[in-house]
Amino acid sequence: MTDGGPTARVTPARVYLARRCRALTEARWFAVTVFTLILTNAALLGLETYSGLVDDWHRWLRLAEHACVAAFTVEIVLRLAAHADRPRSFFRDPWNLFDLVVVLSAFLPVVRENTTVLRLLRLARVLRSARFLPQLRVFLIAVARSLPGTLSFLVVGALLLYVYAMVGWVFFSHHDPEHFGSVGRAVLTLFLLMTLDGIGDAVRTGLEISRWSIVYYASYVLLASFVLVNVLIGVVITSLDEARDMETEGPPTQQGPEDSNLLRERIATARRALDDLEDELARAAVHTTPGEGRAVVAARPLAGRTPASRVGQQ
Repeated sequence: MTDGGPTARVTPARVYLARRCRALTEARWFAVTVFTLILTNAALLGLETYSGLVDDWHRWLRLAEHACVAAFTVEIVLRLAAHADRPRSFFRDPWNLFDLVVVLSAFLPVVRENTTVLRLLRLARVLRSARFLPQLRVFLIAVARSLPGTLSFLVVGALLLYVYAMVGWVFFSHHDPEHFGSVGRAVLTLFLLMTLDGIGDAVRTGLEISRWSIVYYASYVLLASFVLVNVLIGVVITSLDEARDMETEGPPTQQGPEDSNLLRERIATARRALDDLEDELARAAVHTTPGEGRAVVAARPLAGRTPASRVGQQ
């Protein structure tokens, strides 16, 4: 079986190591321990925001941080070892790649010297809890799947804001320069009105300028607050349903070349064991059956069969 190159083969030792580590990492107590470490890491980040506590317990906080890093390193090494017989399958899982990057980043010299970046990466460890919380994992997958639709929504929303901002600047800039004095202020005003916050005051101010302003605000609220926002909600809900279906069905199994070779090797091993068993049965029949003729008859069915190993080679 090939796992990293054309000549590399999976040894029985690697298969045994992968089986033992897989049994360890798939145990419930292991998942609970890792989840507890993630929560402990989050609590340490919160404690470091209190300057007085940091001054008094700086040494112990640093020791706890190093212990968390060591524990996360051991965990990722065990999970890597659990895929020793098929290492490519480890890198097919996006969560494995995310965990690996987060853990290895703590050992980079540039990251360790930058306190701000290091804290952000430590905060990213909290997101690893999604691996143990199915609902959170579904939500994150839904957010990722909704990005294309969300980008389209942002483009349409930006165009709508710009058009209405320019129209507002043309009609209201002289009478209401605080909100429509420039296109930037107009965009900010309309963006806040998208949530319907302060829409009453804006309509009253507009009616003092012109009665036709009600058409401007009514059309904007209808398009921005009702149509666009509902479209965005529909995109997110659709992505959430798709993510929930993906989580329920599980990831699709992709059989790589190493998996096929491993299966063929196991089948060949089973066939060789079957051939050895047939030979032993043939020898036992010769010794236990009286008379040469009966021995030949007993051995004839076995001799007439094509060895399974040769069939496998064909």
